[in-house]
Amino acid sequence: MAADPLPVSLIIPCRNEAANLEALLPRLTGIARELIIVDGHSTDGTHALAAAHGAAYLLDNGRGKGDGLRVGVAHASEPVCVFMDADLSHDPADIPKLAQPILDGQADLVLGSRMRGGGDEFVATFFELVRLAGNMGLTWLINVRCGSRLSDSQNGFRAARTSLLRELKLTSDRHTVELEMTMRALRKGARVVEVATHEYPRRFGRSSLSVTRQGPLFLWCYLRECVRPL
Repeated sequence: MAADPLPVSLIIPCRNEAANLEALLPRLTGIARELIIVDGHSTDGTHALAAAHGAAYLLDNGRGKGDGLRVGVAHASEPVCVFMDADLSHDPADIPKLAQPILDGQADLVLGSRMRGGGDEFVATFFELVRLAGNMGLTWLINVRCGSRLSDSQNGFRAARTSLLRELKLTSDRHTVELEMTMRALRKGARVVEVATHEYPRRFGRSSLSVTRQGPLFLWCYLRECVRPL
């Protein structure tokens, strides 16, 4: 007998990821009560794919990933939000692992950890090696500032209590949104835990995250969050 869908809003920000979504969306059937596609104004048929799979379709404000997450959270109607990327790097089978600690009342924010579950992309190229080093450095800085013991603070595959997300008043428009979310939750005293998840290489297209261009932005976001009034 099939399990009932989880009481979560599954939010997928994307831009021109139709080739990946075509393979991903059928794998999400029956997992979550609410599926939300937040589109960064794609030109590849993303809207039609979302409609074909019964997903709510929203347009972001054209500012980046963080903007897309905020649009999704504002629309969410379930008590827990799960965020995943559209590029097939995340395994839908891990969604219950992310959501269950929150549904059981044991956590407020659950981060998927590639350090615990492995990541194919981290050993693929020199770029990914630099990305891994940056992630580890930021995670160490967050642990020092917030007294936490995280292993992977930047993974976009995560779940959070919807009410907490709205209390955090996120402002980052770009990929720094995960850093901002993690630090604000920790400094607020929220219960932040990790579960092991595996990351796979994206199947089609290229990532919009540039370590060389956006690295200073992550450091600035970290410094801002260190001194931001609670």
